[in-house]
Formats: sequence, C-alpha cells, structure tokens
Amino acid sequence: MQKLTTFFLRCSGADMSILKKCPSETSKYAGIGATIFFTGFFAALSGAYALYTIFDSVWAAVGFGILWGLMIFNLDRYIVSSMRKEGKTAKELLIATPRILLAILISVVIAKPLELKIFEKEIEPELIVMEQQKYSEQEAQVRFRFQGTHDSLKTAIEGLQQEIALKATKRDDLVRIAREEADGTGGSKKKNLGPIYKVKKADADAAEAELLAITERNHARIQVYEKSLAYNDSLQAQAMAALEKGRLNGPAARMEAMSRLTEQSSAMAWAHWFIMFLFIAIETAPVFVKLISNKGPYDNLLKVEEHQFGVHEVEELARMNTQAKEKTANYPQHERTFISNRLDAELRS
Repeated sequence: MQKLTTFFLRCSGADMSILKKCPSETSKYAGIGATIFFTGFFAALSGAYALYTIFDSVWAAVGFGILWGLMIFNLDRYIVSSMRKEGKTAKELLIATPRILLAILISVVIAKPLELKIFEKEIEPELIVMEQQKYSEQEAQVRFRFQGTHDSLKTAIEGLQQEIALKATKRDDLVRIAREEADGTGGSKKKNLGPIYKVKKADADAAEAELLAITERNHARIQVYEKSLAYNDSLQAQAMAALEKGRLNGPAARMEAMSRLTEQSSAMAWAHWFIMFLFIAIETAPVFVKLISNKGPYDNLLKVEEHQFGVHEVEELARMNTQAKEKTANYPQHERTFISNRLDAELRS
C-alpha cells in the first residue's frame, strides 16, 4: 500500500522531500496523483481505440495509446503542480482559468473515442443503415449519369416507330376507301372499278410505297439507336457492378452515426452528455481540488523553499556586483558611475 501511495504522490508532481516534512498533506496529494494517473490511463485507452478504428492494427493502436496517455498524464501533472496556493481565491481562480479550459478540452478529446466504444452496439446497426444510404446515393448518381442518354435514345426510337404507325394508318385508310369504292359500300355508292376507283387505288398504292420506304429507312435508324441504347445500358450495368459497398467503420463515420442516434433518441442524447460531463469532472478534479483546498503546510514550505532560491539569487547578484565595482575602482569617475548604475538596475530587476 505504501508503494502505491508513493507512486500516486509522484504522479501528483509534489516535491517528495517537502511532503516528508508535512505528512498530513500526503492523502490530499495522493488523491490528486491518482486522479491524474487514471486520467492518463483513460486517455491511453481512448487513443488506442481511436487509432484501432483507423488502421485495424493492435500494435500500432497500443503504441499510440501509450504515447497519448503519457502525454496527457504529463500535461495534467504539469497543470496541477504548477499551481500555487496563496490564500487569495479570486486571484487563484483567475490564474487557474486557462488550466481549467485546457482540462475541459482534454476531457472532450478523451471522452469521444471512449463514448463511441461504450455505444458500439447501438452504433453498428446505424452504420449499416448509413452504408445502405450511401450505396443508394451512388446508384442514383450512376443512373443519373446515363439516364439522359437513355431517355433521348428511347424518345428517338419511339418517334421513328410512331412515324411508321401514322403512315401505316394513313395507308390503311386509303386502302379501305378504295375497297369501299370498288364494292359500292362507300364513295359514289356504285359498285364499279371505274376512274374514281382507279384514282383512289393509286392513292392507296402511293401510300403503300411511302410506308415501305419510311419503314425501311426508320428500321435502319432504329437499329442504330437500339445498338446505342444497348451500349449505354451495358455501360450503366458495368458502372453499377463496379460500385462497392464500402464498409463505414472509421471514427468520422462512427461520430456521424452517434450524432444521428442522439438526434433520434433523447435517452442517447442524455447518455452522451452524462459521459461528457463525467470526463470533464474527472479531468478538472485535480485543478478544483487545488483551488478549493485550504493553504496547507506543504504550500507554506514550498513557498519558503522557492523564496530561499530567490534570496540566494539576489545574494549572488549582489556579491557579483560588489566584485565588479571593486574591479572598476581605478576606472575614471564617469565610467564607474555608469557601471555602478547599470549593475544596480540589473539587481533591482
């Protein structure tokens, strides 16, 4: 247990030599260190899962996860250890604000991949729906690309066939009129093959000849159009066959699926925000513990320790200035005055 406590104390970034002088602060800094450690641990899991969804490589995911976790751990450790307690809440809160904002940003980055893993069973069916929608969109795009040519060819073929049909109808009408003139059921109402019949029969024969000519010409053109139509349809079929049902499994697709689920279900939306707030609370906990805790013996000893370094620095500068003034004692008055003023200014700064 003692080894674990020591490990968490080192995670907190506290000075171990100072903590030994104030054992009452051990539990507080052990708790801060544990929070920092587990934040880094969650970050490692989050980074590993995020990279695994991209490359499907366990070793790459583990390596990146460890690196990401260590980076977040080191950053959190620095954020907490760099904060100083002075007993002035407003000033401390102002100084801690950038650290809190950074902690919130880190928590959002950490939470998102873990959230995707938590809701993986709900996300998988939504990914299948998205894949089907994507494939349908691709099919519609392919059809649209070839539909214009298909429609124009069909219209041209139908126009040629209609022209033949109209000519055949006209021919049939003229043949009927000539027949009725011949048997006396129409026209002059006299059964004969006289001049009137011959004129009507000539019109019917001319219509027949026109029909044959148009039929021959249009059928030739229809065959060309049908070959073009068949070629266009074959190209469309090839383009359809070339479409692949891509597997949507990347982090962007999963975040899109998660967004759609939260829009469709209020329960999912609440769960999403609860997880986000949980990680924000975990990530910002060490900072807030530092803020709300009273100024303790450790903070006083740390201030004394840092003050000793400051005093030592001033003493060293004063000693060096004195030595410099002694070395320049034989200089002209104006040079001694200039050097002395400059050294005093550096000491005051």
